[in-house]
Amino acid sequence: MFANMQKKVYLCGVNLKTFLMLFETNIRDLLKLLPSRRVHRAKQQMRELLIQKRRMLSTEDKRRLSDAILHQLEQMHVFREAKSILLYYPKDNEVDVLPLFKRHKDKTLLLPVTHRKYMTAHPFKGNEKMHRGKFGIPEPTTEPYMGDIDVIIVPAVAFDKSGYRLGRGGGYYDRFLKKQPHATLIGVGYDFQLVDEVPALNHDQKVHRIILPSQTIQV
Repeated sequence: MFANMQKKVYLCGVNLKTFLMLFETNIRDLLKLLPSRRVHRAKQQMRELLIQKRRMLSTEDKRRLSDAILHQLEQMHVFREAKSILLYYPKDNEVDVLPLFKRHKDKTLLLPVTHRKYMTAHPFKGNEKMHRGKFGIPEPTTEPYMGDIDVIIVPAVAFDKSGYRLGRGGGYYDRFLKKQPHATLIGVGYDFQLVDEVPALNHDQKVHRIILPSQTIQV
């Protein structure tokens, strides 16, 4: 049997030693991927469960809990002193941060714009300069903001007390946040979105603070 395999390998133009080296290399690479695959699977399971739970919030509960979160946020010194803030347009019952656009017109308020594999920050200049973006989420049509961003309000499906977050799954925020070393990253979510541990990989970015209706967590 071994001789037959050796003959077949030679017929393919590859000697047996090279074949075995390639085989072993592929197995090692596969084993390296297994933990990552498990993390991605765990993330997806957690994401589906918590998004479904978030969708079950009533309109009144969402408004009440969002108000409690915004109240804590607006009391923070880092928020009050910030000149530029990246917010987000809420989707699927995410914490509603839209009232901040009316209450803080003295600041440069930004919204994300998603491209094929990355996102950029753009100034909000009113609803007349908005359109539906890649995922059906309203996005500004203004030019990209090129200055420093003082505070970034980060949405998520889940957070843990170490500051790791579970996002929507595209990796847009992780890639963007990695390029914002000077910004204060503040995650916002409901109490049930705080979990014991978010499955994390090396490229996942942590937030500095987490605001829930019941508490603020300093990471």
